[in-house]
Amino acid sequence: MLGFYPVRVLPSKTAIAPVNPTFLPRNEDEREMCTRTIYCTNIDKKVTLADVKLFFESLCGEVYRLRLLGDYHHSTRIAFVEFVMAESAILALNCSGVVLGSLPIRVSPSKTPVRPRAPRLPIH
Repeated sequence: MLGFYPVRVLPSKTAIAPVNPTFLPRNEDEREMCTRTIYCTNIDKKVTLADVKLFFESLCGEVYRLRLLGDYHHSTRIAFVEFVMAESAILALNCSGVVLGSLPIRVSPSKTPVRPRAPRLPIH
């Protein structure tokens, strides 16, 4: 019951997979990074990295780091967006349902920090 109204809970339509422990924050700095980071799904595959950055900067605040993941075999992509300020990440949570490209995106707090990529060694 919620007030005077009965509430019915339906099972999830998507699998809830646990996060790989190697991706979770390793220290206090990485936990702080998570407070400034959002996880964005259902991104149109035609949307570019620059499009995602411009979208969030125009609505929420300065983006510090952005990782756009996915390939052209899947219909949508995902992104991890780290903002300069934690307040920007909180604002970004209100962007769920807003259309980016041709699809409404889904935004949630990130459980993992966006770590800098390790430099790749040249192949000789």
